[in-house]
Amino acid sequence: MADFPFDAVLFDCDGVLVDSEPITNRVLTEMLGELGWRLSVEETMRIFVGKAVKDEAPLIEARTGFAITTEWLMQFRERRNAALDRELVAIPGAAAAVHALHTALDGRIAVASGADRIKVELQLTKAGLLDCFEGRIFSGHETPRSKPFPDVYLAAAVALGVDPKRCAVVEDTVTGATAGVAAGATVFGYCPRELGHSSATALHGAGAVHVFQDMAELPALLNEWRGAQH
Repeated sequence: MADFPFDAVLFDCDGVLVDSEPITNRVLTEMLGELGWRLSVEETMRIFVGKAVKDEAPLIEARTGFAITTEWLMQFRERRNAALDRELVAIPGAAAAVHALHTALDGRIAVASGADRIKVELQLTKAGLLDCFEGRIFSGHETPRSKPFPDVYLAAAVALGVDPKRCAVVEDTVTGATAGVAAGATVFGYCPRELGHSSATALHGAGAVHVFQDMAELPALLNEWRGAQH
């Protein structure tokens, strides 16, 4: 992969590297039901995928009449993390893609997630990917604004010492794709058939230059992108 067309690759985590959304949203569905807002897991995913639960507190309060407290959010994270620790698996093809790009870019890859750092590190550990991203994990909880704003992607680019315009971003939701585009990066949309990812049409609408279904294809897709940039 000499003459690779990007200086760095920045990954979202949930739904791109790990298949976490069905697990997280099942726990969220249970806890919203305890507050009186009864949804199916599919409905919860349509509402919350790509968004931080803490940022959706006004919506939850409007539907339940319950003021979302720090304690409630901590309980959600504890229950969510316990379920992830039991059940989480990597997205098919993600580990091989990450290792190939880590080698091709001499380590210039990062995770830029809207989730909290504890969750991201837990998930990367479970997926066997933490060694590839050690020291290059960025959380929207630690930036002034989370996705759809570009802050977490800009922070990752600065830390890697690269121009955001020379970065490829890999996202599976409109919220994340919007953040990558706002950072000036070239966004690739991951859109498998499973529930929990934004549609190909929605990803293109948010500014993704290409949408793909198989994470195993990512290294070749990025390597062959030269000349195709807008």
